[in-house]
Amino acid sequence: MIFKLSSRRLTVSALAGLATLSPTLALAEETAVLNSGDTAWMLTATALVLFMTLPGLALFYGGLVRAKNVLSVLMQCFTIAALMTVLWVIYGYSLAFSTVGMEAGVLNLNSFVGGLDKILLAGVTRESLTEAFPETVFATFQLTFAIITPALMVGAFAERMKFSALLWFMAIWFTIVYLPIAHMVWGGDGALMWDWGVLDFAGGTVVHINAGIAALVTVLVLGKRKGYPTTAMPPHNLGFTVIGASMLWVGWFGFNAGSALAANESAGMAMLVTQVATAAAALAWMFSEWLSHGKASVLGVVTGAVAGLVAITPAAGTAGPLGALVIGAASGVICYFASTKLKRALGYDDSLDVFGVHAVGGIVGAILTGVFVSAALGGAGLAEGMTIASQLWVQIKGVLFTVVYTGILTWVILKLVDLAIGLRVSEDEETEGLDLSQHGERGYIL
Repeated sequence: MIFKLSSRRLTVSALAGLATLSPTLALAEETAVLNSGDTAWMLTATALVLFMTLPGLALFYGGLVRAKNVLSVLMQCFTIAALMTVLWVIYGYSLAFSTVGMEAGVLNLNSFVGGLDKILLAGVTRESLTEAFPETVFATFQLTFAIITPALMVGAFAERMKFSALLWFMAIWFTIVYLPIAHMVWGGDGALMWDWGVLDFAGGTVVHINAGIAALVTVLVLGKRKGYPTTAMPPHNLGFTVIGASMLWVGWFGFNAGSALAANESAGMAMLVTQVATAAAALAWMFSEWLSHGKASVLGVVTGAVAGLVAITPAAGTAGPLGALVIGAASGVICYFASTKLKRALGYDDSLDVFGVHAVGGIVGAILTGVFVSAALGGAGLAEGMTIASQLWVQIKGVLFTVVYTGILTWVILKLVDLAIGLRVSEDEETEGLDLSQHGERGYIL
């Protein structure tokens, strides 16, 4: 059987305790047994995270685009789920979570990316365990994260990227951006950002900053939609968007509470702080918009909720209710201004505000994780030898590294794909809509 401490998703105090138990880990390997309660919870959490993408994110984005592009967004989310699944089985799981060649404090190639010993899920058997549940479940749970991360980007360049280009871009980006970042943060002793002490319980860095920065680079390389910003491009079906946002909210309990990798007290607190931060962010965005424009919009309140879900993600295993309130409120206000005033000031066309919500919200959450881990503020407690200031620096260093790594490599990938097959549809195809020009179908019979 395999016993893994596979991510910094355990509470900081638990990690500190495990450090003192290192001489007994060999015994733990021999005595690890399946826990049916943990297994049942992780099966449920895995389904919830997949539910976030299909249909949650697909509907959320599908309602926000124009009617002529609704099928293209649904198609992109659905196809990404299929593509990432196949790549994950072939090599993704191995490159993200293999621990071959890794040793705490030793910097080598495997500090940046996993080995090849789990290609085609070699060694992932019915009997192998991660923590106290099957490794098959852990591999599938992590797959759902690998699915939603590239799918989040779809909203940034909606209505203008060729479908063929999207497939090539996503496959390459997954391979050389997502997998290394996931390994560096969650790979265990010897992984770069793990050894730095970066706290990312459920993916603030791995998922949201990663996807949000890549989204910004993509829209800058692609350019603006035809007619933006002078032509009105309102959402065609806000009902879809509210339904999708509601599904995201529910599914996020699997995302965050599932990242405890057990049905335990850490999962319980993660569920509570997820709910609290989401509510605080929804209200903060709503009131910010109300004060700015005189009305509170449906689109605003659901987008604020997503911003809160994003921001609490890295802190879900370490923050308490006070931290959740502050992180949620801060993300609601900051993401609102990033998605409105900052976006207008800089002039980039992030169609559905992926950068403003996911990158900015992820950065807010990642940094504030370093504050609200403090036991004095209701958190799980800082690791031995760490102060709020030193943990803050570690969090900022992790954010900066991710921004630079993701930004540069995303730009390179886009340029190569553009050179090979072209990234963008023609003006006539954009005017016609991607539903017809890329897929030969209509979302609605007009």
